[in-house]
Amino acid sequence: MTKSITRRNFLKKSSQIISVVSLGGCGVLLRGCSSKQEFDIVIKDGHFFDGLGNEGFVTDIGIIGNSIKEIGKISSSKGKFVIDAKNLAVCPGFIDAHDHTDVGLLVNPKAESSIRQGITTLVSGNCGYSPFPIAEEVFEETKENLKEQYQVDLTWTDIKGFFSRLEKKGMALNYSSLLGHGTIRGVAMGFNDRPPKQEELEKMKMMVADNIKSGAIGLSSGLEYAPGSYAQAYEITELCSVVAQYRGVYATHMRDEGDKLLESLEETIEVARQTGISIQVSHFKIAYPRNWHKVDDALAKVEEAKGQGIEIFCDRYPYIAGSTGLSFYFPLWAKQGTTEEFLTRLKDPTLESKLRAHTAEQGKKLGSWDKVVISTVISKKNRIFEGKSVLQGAKETRKDPYEFMRDLLIEENNSVSMVTFMMKEENLKKILAHPLVGVGCDGSARAPYGLLGKGKPHPRNYGTFPRILGKYVREEKIVPLPEMLKKMTSIPAEKFGFEKRGILQKEYFADIVIFDENRVIDKATWTEPHQYPEGIEYVLVNGQVVIKEGEHTENLPGKVLRKQVNV
Repeated sequence: MTKSITRRNFLKKSSQIISVVSLGGCGVLLRGCSSKQEFDIVIKDGHFFDGLGNEGFVTDIGIIGNSIKEIGKISSSKGKFVIDAKNLAVCPGFIDAHDHTDVGLLVNPKAESSIRQGITTLVSGNCGYSPFPIAEEVFEETKENLKEQYQVDLTWTDIKGFFSRLEKKGMALNYSSLLGHGTIRGVAMGFNDRPPKQEELEKMKMMVADNIKSGAIGLSSGLEYAPGSYAQAYEITELCSVVAQYRGVYATHMRDEGDKLLESLEETIEVARQTGISIQVSHFKIAYPRNWHKVDDALAKVEEAKGQGIEIFCDRYPYIAGSTGLSFYFPLWAKQGTTEEFLTRLKDPTLESKLRAHTAEQGKKLGSWDKVVISTVISKKNRIFEGKSVLQGAKETRKDPYEFMRDLLIEENNSVSMVTFMMKEENLKKILAHPLVGVGCDGSARAPYGLLGKGKPHPRNYGTFPRILGKYVREEKIVPLPEMLKKMTSIPAEKFGFEKRGILQKEYFADIVIFDENRVIDKATWTEPHQYPEGIEYVLVNGQVVIKEGEHTENLPGKVLRKQVNV
């Protein structure tokens, strides 16, 4: 979509002469100006980063409506409002390349934990799950769960209905979504471990085409999760061949991120070889100590694929722990069908020996069950276990780890989230620094209050982008700031087809972050995760100020970004 340009060419294109000055620390001020104005907002004297990887320089930005109209020296008198950004970085809004927000925006459209990181666009619908379409056999269960957990009424069954509901509610940032493979598999053929019949495969292919025509930006898979895990490679290839026709993206949580990491990566790359699809490898990680040595081989495979002309990119969050449902550590065969069927198997004494054997193997990979921490449950009764490890919970209940996990899943109707410490810091830094790896929170928009403030969720929900900018760029200097900003902005914008976003350029949408390079940092911790970061001073979405001096204005200017398909 956009090629990198030099600073000289950029200045020539903008027809401006811009001088560079040294920077120090300074606050941000929004002030009113005279009555006759040319711009709605003028951002003055910011350390300007275009999002293309070029070095920063000091300049002004003029905004009219939702777009950037001028870059260069602008008089303060020409702005209805002026943001004094002296000694602060000004860059494109961050694009979260791997997000799981959906109904959370209906609960709290302010998208607090995301927008306060500087995120202006979400790429949701990942890991094989999207909130559309909804299978008839789980509609009532889904409706009941949404009402009980989020006080949200289920009024949609398809992508058009969900997008319409979001637009009616309003939201603080831009939202886009992939179509979940596991979701459409459930609609087409149920949730059991078998290959699709030909007519079922054709139904899935038709759903892929219909959803992309209705605005989905591609397909996601969660091949470690039921029911996506039941799909063989040919099924994914067939579906991706449809996505490729519309130049959509295939984002995959691969089949294995540990023992079979390299094989899973090769499977993913082979899909691209056969279909020509653009691939996004989700939360690129090397799981469990016995696999940590594979990091160089894994990155080499990505580089080799890129060298062969395959469109491949990855995303990662800056933490050594992952997070998912506690049922992850139970076998896939047990999770076939509905939640009720899974829980029935957990209660079946004739299956206990097989279930125990599987979880024992998972424990060996971890090294100890103290590496798994319960983050969120539903019932008040079991909230005493939030923030405690499986090992600690087992001791307190006088059960072994298997019994503790089994009973907790049954009591919570399978709604138990966990945080798992399974990665290595040195590998994390190597991955984050790699030019083919961008940034994704792998979380969802939350808030320290209300229904989205429950539990002790992974701190990545609040701190991903500021942590990278503060800890890994400023303090550890794993890559220069302009390069990291490019990986957070223009690269994902091009990858997912977001036109006129991800770059600070005239006539582009005014999605902008203003932050203090010397102060930006995450504050969320494992024990106290519901904490906003520091140093994100202003965030603009479609030309409107959403974060002002670090506080939410309650403006909701976000848009649903639909894929545009010529049909």
